Amino acid sequence: MNGSKRFLRALCGATLFVSVLVGSTRAISTNHAAVNRYRLDASQSKFIAHALRGGLLWFKGHEHLVAAREFTGEAEITPDSITPASLRLSVKTETMGETSSAFTDQQKQIINKELTEIVLLPAKYPEIVFQSTDVTGKPRGNGEYDLKISGDLSLLGVTRRIVIPAQVTLTGNDLRAHGEFSINRSDFKVKATSAMHGLIRVRDKLKFTFDIVGHKD
Repeated sequence: MNGSKRFLRALCGATLFVSVLVGSTRAISTNHAAVNRYRLDASQSKFIAHALRGGLLWFKGHEHLVAAREFTGEAEITPDSITPASLRLSVKTETMGETSSAFTDQQKQIINKELTEIVLLPAKYPEIVFQSTDVTGKPRGNGEYDLKISGDLSLLGVTRRIVIPAQVTLTGNDLRAHGEFSINRSDFKVKATSAMHGLIRVRDKLKFTFDIVGHKD
């Protein structure tokens, strides 16, 4: 009988020890894999669409630099393991406008009018949205990471999967991401205007460059 009691006491003690050990391990794991969340700051960021010139007289045209002046979003990254990680970005289409110094103020007004009435149609499509579905990459050290952000880009009512390469740096409470990616206008049914009866036109390929800053919530 005494032997049975000692066995039960030992079993209960072992069970309690295992429970404490597992709980401690989970706590350490949770702390180790803490996710950092950042609110994107458009006032300190740049997000620009480059519309390259084409056509027979491409050399007489100018590249368009259309900036997204207002956008919101959130980024998440786990410093030790990268994942879990995510990115959501929402651009207000009505705030996009020509910024290239190659055009006069009057020309910019004409271009912006065409962006509103022909290309972006903000009254019908007020936002351009990117939502990540997968993030992979590797750390470079000193809070720097090379990432590939896969996700869905919704533009003019069309959603397509794209991959965005980005170099990300974490410093204190700030995140900074820069890089570039390209899409084809035709994939998203984005119209483009032309000049000189089509001899100068915008190419199908659009390049986007970004230098985005975020702050911890």
